[in-house]
Amino acid sequence: MRIPMQVVVHGIKESAGTFEGKPFSSTTFHCEVDLKENGAGRSLGRVTRPFKIGDAKEFDKWAHLGASFPITANAVFEMEATREDGTKLSLVEITPAARVPKAA
Repeated sequence: MRIPMQVVVHGIKESAGTFEGKPFSSTTFHCEVDLKENGAGRSLGRVTRPFKIGDAKEFDKWAHLGASFPITANAVFEMEATREDGTKLSLVEITPAARVPKAA
């Protein structure tokens, strides 16, 4: 199932190289999510979570926005069922929308 939504992107990181002789290449978007309460205590606010998409070349499409972070983006996530009643949320598309105003 594909889910379109607007997200706030706080940072983007490219990774490329080799590890144990195998090449790797990816771009990670750090997107804002609500902080959920749990049995250990209360919580307030938001945090960021990493979502990988594409290869390290994806970073180049966003590099010109470096001074504008955080920014809003239009994203599409893929939600899939996993074993034992779990779900997996993967970022499959993302494009910049606008800059998020900084708090005063």
